[in-house]
Amino acid sequence: MIKVDKVTKKFLKTNKKKEKIEFIAVNNLSFNVNEGEILGILGPNGAGKTTLLRMIAGIMQPDSGFITIDNLDYKNNEIDIKKKIADLSGNTKIYGTISPYELLKMCAEIYDVDKEEIEKKIKNISKILNMDNFLYNRIEKLSTGQTQRVNIARCLIHNPEYYILDEATSGLDIVTSQIILNFIKNEKVKGKTILYSTHYMEEAENICDMIIMINKGKIITTGTPEEIKKKTKTTNLRDAFFSLVGESNE
Repeated sequence: MIKVDKVTKKFLKTNKKKEKIEFIAVNNLSFNVNEGEILGILGPNGAGKTTLLRMIAGIMQPDSGFITIDNLDYKNNEIDIKKKIADLSGNTKIYGTISPYELLKMCAEIYDVDKEEIEKKIKNISKILNMDNFLYNRIEKLSTGQTQRVNIARCLIHNPEYYILDEATSGLDIVTSQIILNFIKNEKVKGKTILYSTHYMEEAENICDMIIMINKGKIITTGTPEEIKKKTKTTNLRDAFFSLVGESNE
Protein backbone atom coordinates (compact mmCIF):
# COMPACT_ATOMS: atom_id res chain seq x y z
CA MET A 1 0.00 0.00 0.00
CA ILE A 2 1.08 3.56 -0.73
CA LYS A 3 0.09 6.01 1.98
CA VAL A 4 0.20 9.78 1.49
CA ASP A 5 -0.42 11.61 4.76
CA LYS A 6 -0.93 15.40 4.88
CA VAL A 7 1.73 16.07 2.24
CA THR A 8 2.58 19.64 1.25
CA LYS A 9 5.16 20.98 -1.21
CA LYS A 10 5.99 24.66 -1.70
CA PHE A 11 8.14 26.50 -4.22
CA LEU A 12 9.30 30.06 -4.71
CA LYS A 13 8.37 31.80 -7.94
CA THR A 14 8.93 35.27 -9.32
CA ASN A 15 5.91 37.48 -10.00
CA LYS A 16 5.59 40.27 -12.57
CA LYS A 17 7.22 42.69 -10.13
CA LYS A 18 10.19 40.30 -9.92
CA GLU A 19 9.35 39.57 -6.31
CA LYS A 20 9.87 36.10 -4.83
CA ILE A 21 6.55 34.69 -3.65
CA GLU A 22 5.63 31.33 -2.17
CA PHE A 23 3.65 28.93 -4.34
CA ILE A 24 1.94 25.88 -2.86
CA ALA A 25 2.03 23.16 -5.52
CA VAL A 26 0.62 20.38 -3.30
CA ASN A 27 -1.53 21.41 -0.36
CA ASN A 28 -2.04 18.99 2.55
CA LEU A 29 -2.99 15.91 0.51
CA SER A 30 -3.89 12.57 2.10
CA PHE A 31 -4.94 9.32 0.44
CA ASN A 32 -4.09 5.62 0.18
CA VAL A 33 -3.44 3.48 -2.90
CA ASN A 34 -4.47 -0.11 -2.34
CA GLU A 35 -2.73 -3.20 -3.67
CA GLY A 36 -3.78 -4.19 -7.19
CA GLU A 37 -5.54 -0.88 -7.83
CA ILE A 38 -5.26 1.62 -10.67
CA LEU A 39 -5.58 5.06 -9.13
CA GLY A 40 -6.12 7.92 -11.55
CA ILE A 41 -4.82 11.34 -10.54
CA LEU A 42 -6.64 13.85 -12.71
CA GLY A 43 -6.46 17.57 -13.17
CA PRO A 44 -5.43 20.33 -15.56
CA ASN A 45 -1.85 21.35 -16.26
CA GLY A 46 -0.40 22.99 -13.16
CA ALA A 47 -2.74 21.22 -10.77
CA GLY A 48 0.12 19.60 -8.83
CA LYS A 49 -0.01 16.10 -10.31
CA THR A 50 3.64 15.87 -11.36
CA THR A 51 4.95 17.33 -8.09
CA LEU A 52 2.85 14.83 -6.14
CA LEU A 53 4.09 11.85 -8.17
CA ARG A 54 7.71 12.97 -7.92
CA MET A 55 7.39 12.94 -4.15
CA ILE A 56 5.82 9.49 -4.19
CA ALA A 57 8.67 8.31 -6.42
CA GLY A 58 11.27 9.76 -4.05
CA ILE A 59 12.58 12.34 -6.53
CA MET A 60 11.39 15.22 -4.32
CA GLN A 61 10.87 15.45 -0.59
CA PRO A 62 7.69 16.95 0.86
CA ASP A 63 8.03 20.06 3.00
CA SER A 64 5.61 18.50 5.47
CA GLY A 65 3.69 15.26 5.79
CA PHE A 66 4.73 11.67 5.17
CA ILE A 67 4.81 9.14 2.33
CA THR A 68 5.23 5.42 2.94
CA ILE A 69 5.27 2.44 0.59
CA ASP A 70 4.52 -0.89 2.26
CA ASN A 71 5.11 0.93 5.58
CA LEU A 72 8.62 1.95 4.47
CA ASP A 73 9.75 5.59 4.30
CA TYR A 74 12.36 7.05 1.97
CA LYS A 75 14.53 8.41 4.77
CA ASN A 76 15.42 4.96 6.09
CA ASN A 77 14.58 2.63 3.20
CA GLU A 78 15.23 4.43 -0.09
CA ILE A 79 16.97 1.52 -1.87
CA ASP A 80 14.33 -1.01 -0.82
CA ILE A 81 11.54 1.28 -2.02
CA LYS A 82 13.22 2.03 -5.35
CA LYS A 83 13.38 -1.71 -6.05
CA LYS A 84 9.59 -1.87 -5.63
CA ILE A 85 8.66 0.98 -7.97
CA ALA A 86 8.95 2.09 -11.60
CA ASP A 87 8.62 5.77 -12.39
CA LEU A 88 7.75 7.20 -15.79
CA SER A 89 6.84 10.68 -16.98
CA GLY A 90 5.85 11.88 -20.42
CA ASN A 91 9.18 13.68 -20.91
CA THR A 92 11.56 11.12 -19.41
CA LYS A 93 14.88 11.28 -21.27
CA ILE A 94 16.83 8.16 -22.24
CA TYR A 95 20.16 7.61 -23.99
CA GLY A 96 19.83 8.21 -27.73
CA THR A 97 23.03 6.60 -28.94
CA ILE A 98 22.22 3.07 -27.81
CA SER A 99 19.49 0.64 -28.83
CA PRO A 100 16.43 -0.37 -26.79
CA TYR A 101 18.05 -3.79 -26.37
CA GLU A 102 21.22 -2.25 -24.90
CA LEU A 103 19.18 0.02 -22.61
CA LEU A 104 17.10 -2.86 -21.27
CA LYS A 105 20.18 -4.99 -20.70
CA MET A 106 21.84 -2.13 -18.82
CA CYS A 107 18.74 -1.54 -16.66
CA ALA A 108 18.49 -5.25 -15.92
CA GLU A 109 22.07 -5.29 -14.68
CA ILE A 110 21.49 -2.19 -12.51
CA TYR A 111 18.54 -3.92 -10.85
CA ASP A 112 20.50 -7.16 -10.39
CA VAL A 113 18.18 -9.20 -12.60
CA ASP A 114 19.38 -12.80 -12.82
CA LYS A 115 21.80 -12.91 -15.78
CA GLU A 116 20.24 -16.13 -17.03
CA GLU A 117 16.83 -14.39 -17.17
CA ILE A 118 17.81 -11.13 -18.90
CA GLU A 119 17.55 -12.31 -22.51
CA LYS A 120 14.24 -14.01 -21.83
CA LYS A 121 12.86 -10.90 -20.12
CA ILE A 122 13.93 -8.58 -22.94
CA LYS A 123 12.38 -10.86 -25.56
CA ASN A 124 9.11 -11.06 -23.61
CA ILE A 125 8.92 -7.31 -22.99
CA SER A 126 9.65 -6.57 -26.64
CA LYS A 127 6.75 -8.78 -27.63
CA ILE A 128 4.36 -7.24 -25.09
CA LEU A 129 5.10 -3.69 -26.29
CA ASN A 130 5.42 -4.56 -30.00
CA MET A 131 9.09 -3.49 -30.15
CA ASP A 132 10.59 -6.27 -32.24
CA ASN A 133 10.88 -4.11 -35.37
CA PHE A 134 13.07 -1.51 -33.66
CA LEU A 135 14.66 -3.37 -30.73
CA TYR A 136 18.17 -2.99 -32.18
CA ASN A 137 17.80 0.49 -33.71
CA ARG A 138 19.39 3.55 -32.11
CA ILE A 139 16.92 5.24 -29.77
CA GLU A 140 17.58 8.68 -31.26
CA LYS A 141 16.20 7.38 -34.57
CA LEU A 142 12.89 6.22 -33.08
CA SER A 143 9.55 8.01 -33.25
CA THR A 144 8.02 9.62 -30.16
CA GLY A 145 5.66 6.69 -29.70
CA GLN A 146 8.42 4.10 -30.10
CA THR A 147 10.61 5.96 -27.61
CA GLN A 148 7.81 5.99 -25.06
CA ARG A 149 7.37 2.25 -25.49
CA VAL A 150 11.08 1.87 -24.73
CA ASN A 151 10.52 3.96 -21.60
CA ILE A 152 7.71 1.63 -20.55
CA ALA A 153 9.96 -1.34 -21.28
CA ARG A 154 12.70 -0.13 -18.93
CA CYS A 155 10.04 0.07 -16.19
CA LEU A 156 9.12 -3.57 -16.73
CA ILE A 157 12.60 -5.08 -16.59
CA HIS A 158 12.84 -5.45 -12.79
CA ASN A 159 9.22 -6.59 -12.32
CA PRO A 160 8.15 -3.73 -9.99
CA GLU A 161 5.22 -3.91 -7.62
CA TYR A 162 4.23 -0.28 -8.17
CA TYR A 163 4.07 1.83 -11.33
CA ILE A 164 4.07 5.63 -11.11
CA LEU A 165 3.03 6.86 -14.55
CA ASP A 166 2.81 10.60 -15.21
CA GLU A 167 1.22 11.60 -18.53
CA ALA A 168 2.43 8.34 -20.07
CA THR A 169 0.38 8.81 -23.27
CA SER A 170 0.76 12.58 -23.67
CA GLY A 171 1.31 13.54 -27.31
CA LEU A 172 1.24 9.96 -28.60
CA ASP A 173 -0.70 8.60 -31.57
CA ILE A 174 -3.79 6.52 -30.94
CA VAL A 175 -2.07 3.19 -31.69
CA THR A 176 0.81 3.73 -29.26
CA SER A 177 -1.57 5.11 -26.62
CA GLN A 178 -3.67 1.97 -26.84
CA ILE A 179 -0.58 -0.26 -26.53
CA ILE A 180 0.34 1.54 -23.31
CA LEU A 181 -3.22 1.42 -21.93
CA ASN A 182 -3.42 -2.31 -22.68
CA PHE A 183 -0.09 -2.77 -20.89
CA ILE A 184 -1.50 -0.99 -17.82
CA LYS A 185 -4.61 -3.17 -17.81
CA ASN A 186 -2.52 -6.34 -18.11
CA GLU A 187 -0.25 -5.31 -15.24
CA LYS A 188 -3.30 -4.79 -13.04
CA VAL A 189 -4.44 -8.33 -13.85
CA LYS A 190 -1.05 -9.48 -12.49
CA GLY A 191 -1.82 -7.71 -9.21
CA LYS A 192 0.37 -4.65 -9.78
CA THR A 193 -0.53 -1.28 -8.27
CA ILE A 194 -0.56 1.70 -10.63
CA LEU A 195 -0.74 5.45 -10.12
CA TYR A 196 -1.81 7.00 -13.40
CA SER A 197 -1.73 10.76 -13.82
CA THR A 198 -3.33 12.30 -16.88
CA HIS A 199 -5.38 15.21 -18.12
CA TYR A 200 -7.10 12.87 -20.58
CA MET A 201 -10.29 12.22 -18.61
CA GLU A 202 -11.58 9.62 -21.09
CA GLU A 203 -8.49 7.43 -20.60
CA ALA A 204 -8.87 7.49 -16.84
CA GLU A 205 -12.54 6.63 -17.04
CA ASN A 206 -11.62 3.59 -19.14
CA ILE A 207 -8.89 2.07 -16.97
CA CYS A 208 -9.00 3.45 -13.40
CA ASP A 209 -10.60 1.79 -10.38
CA MET A 210 -10.43 4.94 -8.26
CA ILE A 211 -10.03 8.61 -9.12
CA ILE A 212 -8.56 11.58 -7.30
CA MET A 213 -9.28 14.93 -8.92
CA ILE A 214 -6.82 17.71 -8.08
CA ASN A 215 -7.04 21.41 -8.78
CA LYS A 216 -4.63 24.10 -7.58
CA GLY A 217 -2.82 21.60 -5.35
CA LYS A 218 -5.90 20.39 -3.51
CA ILE A 219 -8.09 17.30 -3.80
CA ILE A 220 -11.54 18.36 -4.97
CA THR A 221 -13.15 14.90 -5.06
CA THR A 222 -12.38 11.19 -4.84
CA GLY A 223 -14.24 8.00 -5.72
CA THR A 224 -14.79 5.50 -8.49
CA PRO A 225 -15.59 6.98 -11.91
CA GLU A 226 -19.22 5.99 -11.43
CA GLU A 227 -19.38 7.51 -7.95
CA ILE A 228 -17.94 10.82 -9.16
CA LYS A 229 -20.34 10.98 -12.11
CA LYS A 230 -23.27 10.20 -9.83
CA LYS A 231 -22.14 12.80 -7.29
CA THR A 232 -21.91 15.50 -9.95
CA LYS A 233 -24.94 14.30 -11.96
CA THR A 234 -22.85 14.02 -15.12
CA THR A 235 -22.20 11.31 -17.70
CA ASN A 236 -18.42 11.58 -18.00
CA LEU A 237 -15.41 12.65 -15.93
CA ARG A 238 -14.67 15.73 -18.03
CA ASP A 239 -18.12 17.17 -17.31
CA ALA A 240 -17.73 16.10 -13.69
CA PHE A 241 -14.52 18.11 -13.38
CA PHE A 242 -16.12 21.18 -14.96
CA SER A 243 -19.08 20.91 -12.61
CA LEU A 244 -16.72 20.95 -9.62
CA VAL A 245 -14.36 23.78 -10.61
CA GLY A 246 -15.82 25.57 -13.63
CA GLU A 247 -14.56 25.66 -17.20
CA SER A 248 -12.24 28.59 -16.53
CA ASN A 249 -9.97 26.29 -14.49
CA GLU A 250 -9.25 23.76 -17.31
